[in-house]
Amino acid sequence: LEQEEYKKEGIQWEFIDFGMDLQACIELIEKPMGILSILEEECMFPKADDKSFKDKLYANHMGKSPNFGKPGKAPRAGIGAPDFTLFHYAGSVGYNIGNWLEKNKDPINENVVELLGHSKEHLVQTLFAPPDVPADGGTKKKKKSSAFQTISAVHKESLNKLMKNLYSTHPHFVRCIIPNEQKAP
Repeated sequence: LEQEEYKKEGIQWEFIDFGMDLQACIELIEKPMGILSILEEECMFPKADDKSFKDKLYANHMGKSPNFGKPGKAPRAGIGAPDFTLFHYAGSVGYNIGNWLEKNKDPINENVVELLGHSKEHLVQTLFAPPDVPADGGTKKKKKSSAFQTISAVHKESLNKLMKNLYSTHPHFVRCIIPNEQKAP
């Protein structure tokens, strides 16, 4: 919407396609056999490690997805080189998968989830709300304890709630006008 305003007003700028480029990246992360699905699967195997996770990522995505690429160089001394790179409209981002399996298995504290579910901030409250009661008046399914959910599963669920919330809204923009204190052109 903001870029349409620029066009109407004849403002010179470089067009940024937020939607189309981003969709392929989102699918790479969320789709079946996407990065999060492979992470979930690897967490189920007791002998899985960072190498087996990396091997599965490469087998499923290297050369098959334009948004998944070879690892780049280390960003600076003391930081390990990334294991893979994701490409999207904002550029390329390198990821190091060290300890992802271990971190993904960390339990989520029920007290924290309950506290966030009662937040004064509506968005936070929505993201951490318990599952809805069926509309047909059927019996409520037993809530799956988040202590047994992996971090990526909770993240995926929260992201889906956030996207649903975003799609149900209409964006509004606030323009900031920087004063020309030097009165220079």
